[in-house]
Amino acid sequence: MRIHANDGINADAKTRLQEEGFTVTTDHVPQEQLIAFINAEKVDVLLVRSATKARKELIDACPGLKLIGRGGVGLDNIDVAHAKTKGIPVINTPASSSISVAELVMAHLFGLMRNLHESNRTMPVDGRTKFKDLKKAYEKGTEVRGKTIGIIGFGRIGQWTARYALGCGMRVIYVDNSAVAEAIELEINGQTVRVGVKMVTMEELLAQADAISVHVPGQKDGQPVLSAEHLAQVKPGVVIVNTARGGSIDEDALLAALKSGRVKGAALDVFTNEPEPRADLLTEPKLSLSPHIGAATAEAQGRVGEELADLIISWRDSVQVNS
Repeated sequence: MRIHANDGINADAKTRLQEEGFTVTTDHVPQEQLIAFINAEKVDVLLVRSATKARKELIDACPGLKLIGRGGVGLDNIDVAHAKTKGIPVINTPASSSISVAELVMAHLFGLMRNLHESNRTMPVDGRTKFKDLKKAYEKGTEVRGKTIGIIGFGRIGQWTARYALGCGMRVIYVDNSAVAEAIELEINGQTVRVGVKMVTMEELLAQADAISVHVPGQKDGQPVLSAEHLAQVKPGVVIVNTARGGSIDEDALLAALKSGRVKGAALDVFTNEPEPRADLLTEPKLSLSPHIGAATAEAQGRVGEELADLIISWRDSVQVNS
């Protein structure tokens, strides 16, 4: 069987799949050339991450596809329902990258609270000539300990974010349409302890949170999770981190809230117009920015590759049994 990982796959996972008898290719093929490549190379299994899309057009045009896999959590770049109507299973790896995304949330959060995103931009330019001015400008940062973090979406990533926040002495409140948890388990020096968290309404979260972290994609109706109406209700001086999906926050409303001072600062790892984010976001000094790297750690990619390999091998074995 032929596997093509268009957005790459961990080397150990590739080797394991090859040892299982699969032919595996990992060279990236541009989206507009992918249909022709899949058909010409007789690809059975297409693996993607966030960059490549497996939409209805591709699924319909590639009758030889037998399985589509996503190395990551979200499946919004794959037309899952349509694939299933064609008898093509879709797999993903929801557990593998949760820790990495949560750690990026905390990295951005620490930077926002201490204004590191701004000082890192100005120090190379003015550090020698305006050192005292910059010290005065950035010396009024705040600690995370004792602050309240509001987590929107309390799935695996949201819960890992809660663990890190609790470990830093933060209070955790959250909003979720399905998950209900009264406590989170933390492992500290080999011991497991349970620490309380609280589910609240969106209105309560917006009013109470000193920091907000988003862990749900944009809504099915195309509306953002944090709209202009929501941003008007946030606690003054809040910081916001979005590592979920571009469009989860109304970007126009966020810029307006930053300029008005209602939102002290925000971090974006994802953007509506990826891979070409709008210029006014990239130049806004109150934004801490990263290029969609939430799941991109060596450890996460190792786990993603291992989980994908397990799923693919299990799928192949089940197909052989049933054939």
